[in-house]
Amino acid sequence: MNALIRQKNFIGGHWVDADDAQTVDVINPATGSKIGTVPNGGASETEKAIAAAAHAFESWRNTTALERANLMLAVVDIIEARHEELAHLLTEEQGKPIAEAKGEVGSSAAYLRWFAEEARRVYGDVVPSPIATRRIMVIKEPIGVVGAITPWNFPSSMIGRKLGAALAAGCTMVIKPSELTPYSGLIWGDLCKEAGIPDGVVNIVTGDSKVIGKELCENPIVRKISFTGSTRVGKILAEQSASTVKKMSLELGGNAPFLVFDDADIEQAVSGAMAAKYRNMGQTCVCANRFYVQEGIHDQFVKRLVEESEAMRVGDGSKEEVDQGPLVSQDALEKVEDLVSDMTSKGARVKTGAKRHSLGLTYYEPTVIEGVTQDMRIAREEVFGPVTAVFKFSDEADAVAMANDTEYGLAAFVYTQNLGRGFRMMERLKYGLIGINEGVISTPEAPFGGVKESGMGKEGGRQGIEDYLDTKYICLGGLGL
Repeated sequence: MNALIRQKNFIGGHWVDADDAQTVDVINPATGSKIGTVPNGGASETEKAIAAAAHAFESWRNTTALERANLMLAVVDIIEARHEELAHLLTEEQGKPIAEAKGEVGSSAAYLRWFAEEARRVYGDVVPSPIATRRIMVIKEPIGVVGAITPWNFPSSMIGRKLGAALAAGCTMVIKPSELTPYSGLIWGDLCKEAGIPDGVVNIVTGDSKVIGKELCENPIVRKISFTGSTRVGKILAEQSASTVKKMSLELGGNAPFLVFDDADIEQAVSGAMAAKYRNMGQTCVCANRFYVQEGIHDQFVKRLVEESEAMRVGDGSKEEVDQGPLVSQDALEKVEDLVSDMTSKGARVKTGAKRHSLGLTYYEPTVIEGVTQDMRIAREEVFGPVTAVFKFSDEADAVAMANDTEYGLAAFVYTQNLGRGFRMMERLKYGLIGINEGVISTPEAPFGGVKESGMGKEGGRQGIEDYLDTKYICLGGLGL
């Protein structure tokens, strides 16, 4: 067994079992073999973690920004020293190619480093008073205990992004990682303890998502929920949090359009498409879901995309030469098959792939389908798999209308060499993130978050720490000046 695997909950600085003996199996999707188990925790374990976080908050909130920053940078040093081990752990439970896993672990460290630096830049204000004997001040304070629910597709970096902001602000946290990829979440307990972060500041609980999520949302001690996952679940969490009026950061589903205009650099567009579509086997919230290609460049673009897709090497992500690993689960595979079947039954044409890979399990061939239209389900639903669905369009207005015709608004991508068109797309596309001639745009320095039903709040950038802070106004009167 991998030496980094932890099969207990991390509460109050200690590794503890669940209150009963029930466990959840963790499966390697590349081999179908059992890696280990984690506790099937519930409300009582979550209550204990919340209590530990609340107790630790009383002292953690009073540490200086410099002290918190130095502890966070110590975690960064540990992550970088164990980069290779952490990446292999991630690939073992999630399936993504090892090169991508190394990139994700590096991203985890980068988010902590960014927010460690931002901790010392939480500024207040002194506001000119309309009354001579008063002074007006505005200060920022940590919001308190935070509940974080993180996804299986980026089980390390999504914790880094949330935890970094929380620690920098002076908050404590209870983290619920996905039961599909819990070990990349639980290892943060070791990382934080080794770095010297006080007991109870970081707590990690595994188990029943519905029960744990409900307790985090309804417990009045928890003052903020940060969730990355589906829009359906995000709405449930918002409803459950309403009774205690929590602050929320919701990074939800997407339906990213990828627009390629006639004046685009084809090779640049194809390179961007491969990155935007196939990263993590198409299992990212910002993955391109709908490819809108202008008719003058359509056939050439599809031809090159097919060539590049067919050149991808599918296999166990732990092998360095592999470009595409398995999908995370049987449910994920069946959803991809369902959406592909819908497209082909309505007249879309398969150019390559569109079937399970000969390796079996949850492996699926990189797929390109053309002739896709707005009446097909993929125009509305996120495929979350290695399927490139290509729509053809004639003019700019139609492309924008089709791209915006969705309840989602997370990410969009545009390829054009026309500067004016690039600016028009920035302004007319209703999305929180837009890449112009770039297929991978996430970075710790920039705010990440969507509009419409893709969520609320921002993670990353200088904006990312604001959701973990309360703003307090103070009026100093009777100064007798």
